[in-house]
Amino acid sequence: MWLGRTYLARIQKRGIGPGTMALLPDALLMPLRRDGLDPVAELTVRQGEEPVSKVPLPFGMDAWVVTGHEAVKAVLGSADGFSNDFTHLAGNAGVVEEQHPGGLGFSDPPVHTRLRRILTPEFTMRRLRRLTPRIEALVEERLDAMEAADGTVDLVEAFALPIPSLTICELLGVPYEDRHDFQQLAMERFDLFAGATAPLGAMSASLSYFRDVVKKQRENPGDGLLGMIVKEHGDRVGDDELAGLADGVLTGGFETTASMLALGSLVLLQDPDAAERIAHDEEAAAAFVEEALRYLTVVQLAFPRFAREDVEVAGVLIPKGDMVLCSLSGANRDAAFTPHGADFDTRRKAGGHLAFGYGIHRCIGAELARMELRAAFPALVRRFPQMRLDVPADELAFRKLSIVYGVESLPVRLRG
Repeated sequence: MWLGRTYLARIQKRGIGPGTMALLPDALLMPLRRDGLDPVAELTVRQGEEPVSKVPLPFGMDAWVVTGHEAVKAVLGSADGFSNDFTHLAGNAGVVEEQHPGGLGFSDPPVHTRLRRILTPEFTMRRLRRLTPRIEALVEERLDAMEAADGTVDLVEAFALPIPSLTICELLGVPYEDRHDFQQLAMERFDLFAGATAPLGAMSASLSYFRDVVKKQRENPGDGLLGMIVKEHGDRVGDDELAGLADGVLTGGFETTASMLALGSLVLLQDPDAAERIAHDEEAAAAFVEEALRYLTVVQLAFPRFAREDVEVAGVLIPKGDMVLCSLSGANRDAAFTPHGADFDTRRKAGGHLAFGYGIHRCIGAELARMELRAAFPALVRRFPQMRLDVPADELAFRKLSIVYGVESLPVRLRG
């Protein structure tokens, strides 16, 4: 979580030492806590009483946590009222401009507009359809490997991690043999327990890796995303910019989809009727994916925003310069958005959830993620209709205080 990392970095800079999670206000950590698949009850209470709430922090930092669905949309949809620019973090939170990760998530227009215009053609359905046969083949390859295994299979390691990892390799045009390194780099940046500097170190290592990839693509452009951008835009996109874009695609498209595959599989294990419905019905599978995206909301917080001027949100005045954190998991469970949001119901109207964010920073890879999920879940339950958890559900280990929520492992028996 960016606020946690940068706040700890600031504490360290002040000479107070690396700190612990106890140094962060509970109100700040609350949106990252869950009870199994559900946000903690405190989030629902806060949402009902104070959907826009201030969290005072030491050293002159102020943050606002926004949990209501309409309030979150108001913040994320206002590029004029709120800024994503990394320089706010560099100026206020103890990190330096040289640590700028590049990419879309920490940039404002016109930089964001130019970069998104470069990426958007590669994420149209026309371009993405070329990946459909490969995604389906990757899913079947993983299921074949699982079927050949004896005893217990960990769905995280055998299914959830490899599919998006292979897909990202295919999309970017990077060697699959490098997957273990960039998988680790992608996951480390979301881990609030890794220390104040570990996420920035992982980000730097990832950017360094992609600079080498970009250099090779400059010399011999391939058919992947990086090669296509080199062919179409040439030197108009610098190496650092292109490495930042690739890093953003990796960050947004690997860990998030892997967590969705794991947690969505857990939902199917707990709901045999849903598993049976999606096995041979494309419409049912699409409805399952949309409801799972809303219900699970694996990306718990949006990138931090900073008020450009004094801005009013849901009747609350947020002063210029203050940091705003939007709880996507809270917004997607908001009763004002969808009644009985704590229940999983594939008959629910699918539209309007914020699992991919909202506004100009909405996830550019949303359709790619949907393609992977719609291919993987039905194939899994068709191949293994008798699959069941191999441990009690209450013994599963979920991530703690991670911006991308997930389960550490998901041991299953594939046959009754």
